[in-house]
Amino acid sequence: MNAVDSFPLGAATTLAELARDPHPRLALLRAHEPVSWLPELDGWLVTRRDLALSVMRDAETFTVDDPRFSTAQVVGPSMLSLDGDQHTRHREPFTSAFRPRTVHDGFASFIERETDRLITTLQPTGAVELRRAFAGPLAVAVVTEALGLVGTTPVTVLSWYDSIVRSVSAITAGHEAEPAGAAAYARLRAAVEATVADRGGSSLLVSAAGQLALPEVASNAAVLMFGGIETTEAMITNALLHLLRHPDQLALVRADADLLDGAIEESLRLEPGAAVVDRYATADIVLGPAAIRRGDLVTVSLTGANRDPAVFLDPDRFDVRRENVRLQLAFAHGPHYCLAAHLARLETRIALQGLLERLPALRLDPDRPATAHGLVFRKPSTLHVLWDSPA
Repeated sequence: MNAVDSFPLGAATTLAELARDPHPRLALLRAHEPVSWLPELDGWLVTRRDLALSVMRDAETFTVDDPRFSTAQVVGPSMLSLDGDQHTRHREPFTSAFRPRTVHDGFASFIERETDRLITTLQPTGAVELRRAFAGPLAVAVVTEALGLVGTTPVTVLSWYDSIVRSVSAITAGHEAEPAGAAAYARLRAAVEATVADRGGSSLLVSAAGQLALPEVASNAAVLMFGGIETTEAMITNALLHLLRHPDQLALVRADADLLDGAIEESLRLEPGAAVVDRYATADIVLGPAAIRRGDLVTVSLTGANRDPAVFLDPDRFDVRRENVRLQLAFAHGPHYCLAAHLARLETRIALQGLLERLPALRLDPDRPATAHGLVFRKPSTLHVLWDSPA
């Protein structure tokens, strides 16, 4: 019996459905085919949390180091696309900069100032599309500050990011990479080289250049830029959407500011900004009900794992007081756990606090509904909100 016959639910699963509204289908797969063959994916999809952890923890059997890995095709080898000793070598020069205390001491004041500046600009208007007017600019400003690239502005960095993302997304969808992605990466690489040569710029890139070759510093800078913008923009946008959709939960957060962290984690659980992570089998192995062959694509659904009812009671409910919410896997797990998770959390907390405190009666625009969308990266394309502007 072939894989299509053995996994009928997977055979009936479309990528369009997973991009539009994946949760009902992922629940079916998790219950009946927790590792399933999806012909449209040309690979396996893992939806149960325990099996997802098995894959992400075992970098020897399930590797990212494969020519098909889309990001590496655009920016070259980096901590994101290497395993073992090479992964450690690429990641280690950046690790200390993203430890919790270092992140707080180095970035909290900057994030607060940038949040305040953006909200002050928005405040008189009473209405805005928040993703592009607030969440995106904040994420770009913080990444630009973190990398300390000389001769660049947040606008320039955002243009590079947009081009690189389009190229990576095109490769993931099986298309040719857009030439604009390679051109943007060339400009980023030139900026990294200028920053390192300047020696007065970012200590992060300069110190990394003491341990890595310049092309390696550039590829990892691109990964940090990509992750820092994409992850945080999605975190802020998705968390605000969840809170504004659930007035009872928003009221709890307004009454107890300590619950804001719980709201952020719960939003990450329900709708992680990165919905999936890809691995490639290095050997024949049995995982759950599946006999995986060497070379097969194995995609872990973080979205599916995060709603596993064996771990999370009433998994589709948004509950800011959920006690075990930190078991969510939005930042992945194992050797490739998100390096900048602490920075993304700090940024999202400060951003949401500022929005909720300074925009009275903040609410969704009923005439312009928002919903998360995306196969790989999930967030609303737009988030239109209203508030009571000053008289």
